[in-house]
Amino acid sequence: MSKIMVEVSARHCHLTKEHVEKLFGKGYQLKILKMVSQPGQWASKEEIKIKGPKGELKLRIVGPARSATQVELSVTECYRLGIKPVLRVSGDIKSTPGAFLIGPKGRIKINQGVIVAQRHVHLSPSELKSLKLKKGKLVSVKIKGPRGLVFNNVIVRSGEGHKKSFQIDTDEGNACGWAPGMKGDLIK
Repeated sequence: MSKIMVEVSARHCHLTKEHVEKLFGKGYQLKILKMVSQPGQWASKEEIKIKGPKGELKLRIVGPARSATQVELSVTECYRLGIKPVLRVSGDIKSTPGAFLIGPKGRIKINQGVIVAQRHVHLSPSELKSLKLKKGKLVSVKIKGPRGLVFNNVIVRSGEGHKKSFQIDTDEGNACGWAPGMKGDLIK
């Protein structure tokens, strides 16, 4: 077993450059609020709204711009918006629900891209090798404590610039009693 930092990824979105401009204005550049744990990624100062059949919520934008717009929500948030929750690995948005995204300068409709992100671990290529794991493999992470549990079906993700961490959504964080600095045991 290997210790791994447990991080909660709250609802957020990734936008294409085109969608940033449609929501905030031509030539607009997102401003960095703070860096997030994965190197080169950051939470922006800007927020937008997502609107579903039953309501709307604010979303933080995570930069930099991506090749496809994607919204990551918890199952609870999907229900609140009236959007069918679809569990996917981040980046796999084919045949997923869409929604309206609303910014200060515009509104767009995305036809797909709303997902509940599959819980996953990030590992650098060297960490992947030292742990004798492969990208795409399913592992488990054990959380100890008063609300301890074992998260199964955790997908292994790896690439240059990845930093060792276990990423879960707010529903999963609440289920295990997550607190900043929490670590879990990675079980192969």
